[in-house]
Amino acid sequence: MRVRILGPLLMWALCLAGCQDQANGGGGGARDQITAVGSSTVYPFTTLVAETFVANQPDAKAPVIESTGTGAGMRLFCAGLGAAHPDIEDASRRMKRSEYRICAHNGVGPIMEVQIGIDGIAFAEARRPAGSGPGMMLTPADLYRALAAAPGGVANRARVWRDVNPALPATPIQVYGPPATSGTRDALAELILTRGCEAIDPRAKALARSDPEAHKILCTRVREDGAYVDAGENDNLIVQKLAANPDAIGVFGYSYLEQNAGTVDGVAIDGVKPSYATIAAGAYPGSRPLYLYVKIAHLKAIPGLKDFLQSYTRAWGPEGPLVRRGLIAAPPAIRAKAAAVVAHETPLDPAELPS
Repeated sequence: MRVRILGPLLMWALCLAGCQDQANGGGGGARDQITAVGSSTVYPFTTLVAETFVANQPDAKAPVIESTGTGAGMRLFCAGLGAAHPDIEDASRRMKRSEYRICAHNGVGPIMEVQIGIDGIAFAEARRPAGSGPGMMLTPADLYRALAAAPGGVANRARVWRDVNPALPATPIQVYGPPATSGTRDALAELILTRGCEAIDPRAKALARSDPEAHKILCTRVREDGAYVDAGENDNLIVQKLAANPDAIGVFGYSYLEQNAGTVDGVAIDGVKPSYATIAAGAYPGSRPLYLYVKIAHLKAIPGLKDFLQSYTRAWGPEGPLVRRGLIAAPPAIRAKAAAVVAHETPLDPAELPS
């Protein structure tokens, strides 16, 4: 009996030791630079930390940061442990329990979850000439009626904004936004489309409990007839498209709105425009947390990874460089908790993750 109890524990210890060795040279070969994949929204923040990290440690190799989208990044991150697989996943939404299970199945081992701050999914339009009016003002219900594949269970035939709300202009519905692999797209579905769906369809809340898949189809499936345009993971490209098409609306992380304030304006949702203050206060409907996920086994194996994470903790405060880049600082208690996770290498409890 003792052998059966201790056997799995011994196997896990040997596996963890092997994983740590693999991360520093097994499987995919040796690697002495940090690698990160994931969210296009988090990408500029991780890039800035990487620049600071290299400036402070001239002997360190520059980290490799890739903007793949949160969903695609999760697949790369969870594919395995070792030099061939990334150390960090940048995420504009929380990891799903199903993604954690894939990580566990592939032997990734314990993972740290670090909230780096807050962001808002911003709706924006091309900056209007002075005196040309207040610009678009929308609600989650307007956006649901405009973008859902079948609002209320009926195929969407709205062509202009006035079709969804008589108070809106008769301009074509054209929204440039992120692809299905993006955490920003997930946030659009969860924070805006679901809210609009449940506001106008009395069945929706009950359906979320009785049949989650049917609720997803009703509330978050986006139309594919050209009204919503998948603009890829390059949010700067969406900004360029808005400048070329003054009637269009774009969807991206708030930092891109702030960085392009001379070109685009935020669109008010429920009468609230996206800004640092409204997102930090939770007044803007599109507020959301941003995360890093880190393989604990890689902390000892990849040179400088722990120092890189500590550089992040020094940069995310209200007066820090990440806020100047467009991040909204998390409340003090959240920042303290995240810093403690990094300091103590605290593993994520998968029971806390959404399904």
